[in-house]
Amino acid sequence: MALDELKSSIPDFAKDLKLNLGSVIGNSELPQQQLWGTVLACAIASRSPRVLKELEPQAKANLSPEAYAAAKSAAAIMAMNNVFYRTRHLLSDPEYGTLRAGLRMNVIGNPGVEKVDFELWSLAVSAINGCGRCLDSHEQVLRAAGVDRETIQEAVKIAAVLEAVGATLDAEATLAE
Repeated sequence: MALDELKSSIPDFAKDLKLNLGSVIGNSELPQQQLWGTVLACAIASRSPRVLKELEPQAKANLSPEAYAAAKSAAAIMAMNNVFYRTRHLLSDPEYGTLRAGLRMNVIGNPGVEKVDFELWSLAVSAINGCGRCLDSHEQVLRAAGVDRETIQEAVKIAAVLEAVGATLDAEATLAE
């Protein structure tokens, strides 16, 4: 199992990450599609080749082809949107917020899976990419759809742990060169 292999590769100094990785994936109460879509989207967003390589096969095995494509789409579109909207938010000139974005985002309106699942994946990717505007937007859509805070926090925990595992393993690989 790739998850076990990934956990075993985490160095002893990062034992908490190993425990958290097993917990957020192995003990998650999210439905399988939400769980593995979040894992895949966050593995992509982590930009860690090792995390993606280890977790993608399990995600693919646990997702329908439509959900697999939608999770990848969430990572892709949020990579663009998080930069764009975070920048708009950080610029001190509020006039940028009045300008037309002019970016194609059709997948958000028609992701090929339940809107709630796609929004959850987009929120988790936004957590990794640090876009407060996108986090607020996706959280509001999820809450309006009846998603509880515990579910939203579960996705954010997956994002946090995968990002930390990727950073740790990639740093160790670089230091070993």
